[in-house]
Amino acid sequence: MNKGLPPNSEIGHPRFTHLFARITEEDGGYVIQVRLHNDMIASSDDAAWGEEIADSIETASEMIAVLATRFSIPQDRITLEIRMEDVAENTRH
Repeated sequence: MNKGLPPNSEIGHPRFTHLFARITEEDGGYVIQVRLHNDMIASSDDAAWGEEIADSIETASEMIAVLATRFSIPQDRITLEIRMEDVAENTRH
């Protein structure tokens, strides 16, 4: 059993129900911060998080899509925050 991770699904991956992702534009690149969690399990230990760097916002978006697909997280359970260097371009979806 994976200590600190939600119970495994039938395919052996931890069961995550939600994905939060933040894409931040920094120095001509994009930092992607993600957090996966299961809302059925109250412990904050039952989450996974990480950070990656991408060269484009398209690549950053693809990375997030891969995670959502791998863990079968539906679109309505994905929160995406985008922070651009130009404050006027910041959006939250």
